Amino acid sequence: METVSEKVKAESIRSFESTIRKTERAFEGMARKGANTKLIEKRLSAMRIGLAVLENAWYQRPVQYSSEELADSHKTLAGLLPSVEEIYEKSKEGSPQRTLLERRIRSIELALGAMDVQIANNH
Repeated sequence: METVSEKVKAESIRSFESTIRKTERAFEGMARKGANTKLIEKRLSAMRIGLAVLENAWYQRPVQYSSEELADSHKTLAGLLPSVEEIYEKSKEGSPQRTLLERRIRSIELALGAMDVQIANNH
């Protein structure tokens, strides 16, 4: 896993926490309406695992996920990247939204790298 500054670590953790909160609110809204929540549940789980893996890599917080859970989460997060990057490309230069998207992309990329290490260590 690459070395990152404390600032990037903090921004990445906050980005994941923010994304998780937003996704939890979306999930609750969908559940109230009786909508199918399978996809959002999968994404929420992947984000929680991504955050846990980053906290493990940087702060040695315990994480206990199977290789299968890590691989599923890796696939889900990797699948989210293109849509986040597309929104980023359409965002206005210098806007707060663009900054948030930059951080989200970076945090997902870092989580994917940390998951790769975890998966390799689990084998």
